[in-house]
Amino acid sequence: MAENLSRLSGRKGLAENLFEKLVESGKEKGAPDQEELRSLAEEYLMGEANTYGTASFYDFLKNQNLGKKAYVCNGSACLLAGTQEKVKEALEERFPKEEVGHMCCLGRCHENSAFHVDGNNYSGQALENLDKIISESPDGKEEYFVGNNMDEPLLTAPMSDIKVFYSAFDRVLERGDEEVLKELKASHLRGRGGAGFPMGMKLQFCRDNESDQKFIVCNADEGDPGAYSDRYVLEERPHYLLFGMMVAGFIVGATRGVVYIRGEYPESVEAVKLAVEELESLGYHGENIKGSGFDFRFKVLEGAGAYICGEETALLSSIEGQRPEVRVRPPFPAQEGLFMKPTVVNNVETLAMVPHVLRMGGEEFAKIGRGKSTGSKLVCLDGHFNRPGLYEVVMGTPLEEVLFEMGGGFRVPVKAIHVGGPLGGIVPAQKFSELSLDFESFAEKGFLLGHASVLAIPESYPMIKYMEHLFEFTSDESCGKCFPCSIGSTRGMEMLQKSQDGNGYKVDVDLMNDLLETMEIGSLCALGGGLPLGIKNAMEYFKDELQPFFQS
Repeated sequence: MAENLSRLSGRKGLAENLFEKLVESGKEKGAPDQEELRSLAEEYLMGEANTYGTASFYDFLKNQNLGKKAYVCNGSACLLAGTQEKVKEALEERFPKEEVGHMCCLGRCHENSAFHVDGNNYSGQALENLDKIISESPDGKEEYFVGNNMDEPLLTAPMSDIKVFYSAFDRVLERGDEEVLKELKASHLRGRGGAGFPMGMKLQFCRDNESDQKFIVCNADEGDPGAYSDRYVLEERPHYLLFGMMVAGFIVGATRGVVYIRGEYPESVEAVKLAVEELESLGYHGENIKGSGFDFRFKVLEGAGAYICGEETALLSSIEGQRPEVRVRPPFPAQEGLFMKPTVVNNVETLAMVPHVLRMGGEEFAKIGRGKSTGSKLVCLDGHFNRPGLYEVVMGTPLEEVLFEMGGGFRVPVKAIHVGGPLGGIVPAQKFSELSLDFESFAEKGFLLGHASVLAIPESYPMIKYMEHLFEFTSDESCGKCFPCSIGSTRGMEMLQKSQDGNGYKVDVDLMNDLLETMEIGSLCALGGGLPLGIKNAMEYFKDELQPFFQS
């Protein structure tokens, strides 16, 4: 059924995109009405249940979103900072309660107190100007510290003249696709998301699949609470990303690129759209670019509030206007992806590294870093640091250097950090000295680098509450395709809640471990499969604190 829907949606492709129409309708009304869903179903030769099933999945398209005018960020960073109750109270003083909803996460983790009003995000001290924000809707763009520990920074380096920058793409066209692919392979550039899969290998897989149409998709649905590195690139260095996507398209033979940006990042959406317009004015967008015979066009899509769309196959289903459920693999996207055509999916930071690899040369790029973790990595530090912000660090940098020298240490006593988002590992303070910022170090010690977002867990915050939060997050965000994730996370949340009710119930350790193993082995994607890592870390390193809630 899903394959048939992919092909039906593919009839109109990206030009008249079904998902885009649903999002536009949601912006106008808060949620598409039944008549509109029926009309779209007829237009795309689908059942009304399909369009309703899709719309009812997303936070910003479901009927519960009707009438909402303000939103409170409920991401993990703001939760740990303890700022959001004050934000909620302030908004409810000015809006009826039914007009105040929630968003997760706004990417304002460096200063917290985050909220959204009238299409703009705000945070930090903005709450003091709430009346002006409501009446005038000023730009909510904030400032945050950006640093690095590199001799020659890459992603955080000042952007050169745009004409000079894109002249490098002329040289890409001259060198040819095979030679450019060799450079990327020589760099050992790995995906800057969860798995760290080699980009050159992914491009090769897609290149080897014959098709009349191929796609390059940028996964800009950065939903990990604590992470705002993709947002930095999208808003401050969008041309790095667009250049990388065009190179990928040139290598595999794709003519269309899709930048799918989470709806919680309105500033990012506008920044990338403006960058595409600039690209077009320079003659690098459209047919027969610079007389080379290479065609490439971008489509910028705005998401509608669903963390699961950060998973690549759910993302593809979302672009097609389907309910964003995870797909069974194989086939992999490089074989059958968007509209069942070969597709390369990479995240923002990975694609933005491509122009720097080609400028330096693959072998020179590979000399930066440690082992198989080459190049640099963007790291986000939350509001618990004395110098929160975004840092570009050489792969292999000692974790303590990042936390205490670059970030300036913590403002409050901290017992652990959660690295890599809700599916990453919880690193206790005694392990900080054993880790370096690279894929291998974290994996060897039983953690996960992932997006390299760093959330500090204060000593004052109960670990049992944080574990409950992680289960609840997964339960809320599960696509529902597999029971180990959707039901397992709910049962885990219920057990932890019951253990805190004061009725003498304690969670059986063996039962919890059995649940976690079922989620790891049986889940279709990293949402259900990755959640157990942090829970296991907490159970291992915080036994004494958790003793009142667990029994062996």
